[in-house]
Amino acid sequence: MSNFFILFISYFLILFSILGYGSFLSRLHQSSISINIGFKGIYGIFFLIIYSYLSHYFISHNLKHNVVILLIGILIFILNFNKEFDKKNFFILTISFIILFIALLIFKTHDDFPYYHFGYSYYLTQEPMIIGVGQYNHGFRTPSSILYLNSLFYLPFIKYFSFEIPALLILGFSNLILFFNIKEYFERKKFNYIFYLNLLFLAFLNIFFYRIQEHGTDRSAQILISILFIQILTLINFDKSYKTQISNILVLLGIIVSLKAFYILYLVVLLPLIWIFYKEKKLNTSIWYLLKNKYFYLFLLLVLLTLLVYFFNTGCLIYPLSVSCFNNFEWSLGAEVALKMNNHYNLWSKGGHTPNFKVSDPETYLQNFNWVSNWINIYFFNKVSDFLIGLLALVIITFVIFNYKKNKKLNLNYSKKNIILIYSIVLILFFEWFVNHPALRYGGYILVSLLLFIPFSIFLEKNQISIDKLKLKLKILISITIIVFISRNAVRINNEIEQYNYKPISNSFYRMHEGHFRIASNFEGLIKNYKDCKDKLKTCDLKRSKYVREVYPGRYIFITDFYLTKDD
Repeated sequence: MSNFFILFISYFLILFSILGYGSFLSRLHQSSISINIGFKGIYGIFFLIIYSYLSHYFISHNLKHNVVILLIGILIFILNFNKEFDKKNFFILTISFIILFIALLIFKTHDDFPYYHFGYSYYLTQEPMIIGVGQYNHGFRTPSSILYLNSLFYLPFIKYFSFEIPALLILGFSNLILFFNIKEYFERKKFNYIFYLNLLFLAFLNIFFYRIQEHGTDRSAQILISILFIQILTLINFDKSYKTQISNILVLLGIIVSLKAFYILYLVVLLPLIWIFYKEKKLNTSIWYLLKNKYFYLFLLLVLLTLLVYFFNTGCLIYPLSVSCFNNFEWSLGAEVALKMNNHYNLWSKGGHTPNFKVSDPETYLQNFNWVSNWINIYFFNKVSDFLIGLLALVIITFVIFNYKKNKKLNLNYSKKNIILIYSIVLILFFEWFVNHPALRYGGYILVSLLLFIPFSIFLEKNQISIDKLKLKLKILISITIIVFISRNAVRINNEIEQYNYKPISNSFYRMHEGHFRIASNFEGLIKNYKDCKDKLKTCDLKRSKYVREVYPGRYIFITDFYLTKDD
């Protein structure tokens, strides 16, 4: 069988399995049938991330384990299909994921993929938790839940060539959330700014994030942040059941924080929500609902598990935040190392360190915005400027399509001040981003988009368009989005065919080489050396392990209930 069909079949089996788990978890709602089918997928991802964190303390996510997990999800999906899934909506889901499949035809992966994305995902499939793995690779110090999700889809036939699928599924489920939001607002004839905001992000995500191999661990979080703010704005408008919106927000926040721990900053969005509910005299009922809400406790569990993974990998709760580090554990990297790496990341994001350049005095460079001029020269031009041009082009095209001469009076009901409050939170997060880590991959894409899209959506709400004309305009913009997504991926695939002799049909899997397995080989050596020891109760001499002896002398590497260390 051509591995094209292996990839295609595995892709849909994983999709259906996730929907099965999402169907199961969404039953915590009083009416799970009414939940957006895209959210059922997100709920399934939420469930599997929690499971993957918990299970890896005890077992590896090997082939046998993952087949069982996959089949259970598919079985739940089949048993609940007639009760939980509207056939028309499921048809739309199937077509949308068929269109997205073109993005999985990849030869060249993200630069960080062989460095640590693959290595960490593969390690999860081979061994149960190893305490202290942050010593082996800088990337292992900042693990992401998407790598844990990858490990659950290490399956027969496709094996580790499934490791790009979760990123595409997050994009796909987010698309469905946005699409069915648009559809619902259209059917209700409620063409407010949230309606247009959903439409803008549907176009944005697929036009700008079309290259799945570039998603890494960052863009998936930013995709979900766009959904998060739409849910928040929907909540403060009180357009729908606020109980469902609160549950959705908790699930989204949990996944976002687990994807990248520094996104724990986004918990700040809960503060204006508390104030708004207090002002609307719904705080007491909402707090009582929150305490009864099972998703609230699952959210807390996922945040706790995320912090524990960081802790067991590095000795820090949020690496490289030095104040969160503990120095007194055997495996701890220490606050000093964390501070050094934080400065390195800071320097890198501000243009002071590139693959070909490093400033001579990093400390002075980072002080008092000394970095801004150089950052503008080497990063703003042309990385940020190109992004802004593309973003403005999308806004102009949308304006041309949807602008109409007859303007109606803007009606934001009682939510006007609420919108300003949420917009202020976006501004605060944008300022924090610019001051501390001004690289688009660290949240910049979505924050800049929100700052532009929210006021533009409010402007579009003023347009008075007939239902028939609006329907036509919707079809035009969505069609343009699909065409651009397919075309850009087709051009990318053609370039990979010409440059790398890629064969997308006969050999669809991405390129692999020995470097992908270098960390796995080191782990195998450590474990073999341990098992060769005569007395497991005493320290194990690892002098035969060149990697440990030369790079990390005297460090402890815990493996489940025992540890390895160089004999002092």
